[in-house]
Amino acid sequence: MLANGKQGETPTGGADMARIGPFAIARLNLRDAVSLVRTSVQQREQLDIAICNAHTVLTALDNPDYANTLQKMTLLNDGIGINLASRLLDGRPFPANLNGTDLVPNILAGVGIPMRIYLLGAREEQVRGAKQHIEARYPDHQVVGCRDGFFREEDVAGLCAEINATRPDLLLVAMGNPRQEFFIARNRAQLNVPVAVGVGALFDFMSGAVVRAPAFVRKAGLEWLFRLLQEPRRLFHRYVIGIPRFLFAVARFKYGRSEKSA
Repeated sequence: MLANGKQGETPTGGADMARIGPFAIARLNLRDAVSLVRTSVQQREQLDIAICNAHTVLTALDNPDYANTLQKMTLLNDGIGINLASRLLDGRPFPANLNGTDLVPNILAGVGIPMRIYLLGAREEQVRGAKQHIEARYPDHQVVGCRDGFFREEDVAGLCAEINATRPDLLLVAMGNPRQEFFIARNRAQLNVPVAVGVGALFDFMSGAVVRAPAFVRKAGLEWLFRLLQEPRRLFHRYVIGIPRFLFAVARFKYGRSEKSA
């Protein structure tokens, strides 16, 4: 089983990993990812999940503090860019695309045990809409608390106490990269919850504030393009500038590795 490592260690736990630069991303299928969460909840073991796409990796390569944070977490793959990087660097794709927008609903539907869930992040309307969605769609679970992601640093201690008071099994943090992972890692000692997951825009989708791409677009690996067309101003730099930068970084990893092994 995967387990979060100590500072400076990569949480491998003997699992099959894909190495993308300094990051070890677990090669899990959907069933194993759900099982990982179930076991951690049942055994009250700490599991901090960061779901990594090309933008996540690029942000970490530009920010050493964020890179160090990710290396303390269990990393799962998201998107065609990470899958392409795995093919180029290791010659193998990932067994499944574990993006948070699909992974979390599959966890809620398939975990097989009732969970107490706390939702943190997004705007007030979106987080409350996500709460209503989970309560209606997954009645076996209980949303024990929710709060938007707009708070000050001096509010964090009180927020952690508020979360702990609800005795959650699962904390979903939707504040975008790198803020959601920083919140989880920097406050881990104060948080009494076995599983914490950074989920990006999940609450926007659950609440209906943002429309997902049709299934055939997602299956083709083009959800990023659909999102770019929806929000071109906000996402232009991430996709139009970011994708070539990511591919260049992958090429450096590949050929740098080849030169060292020559």
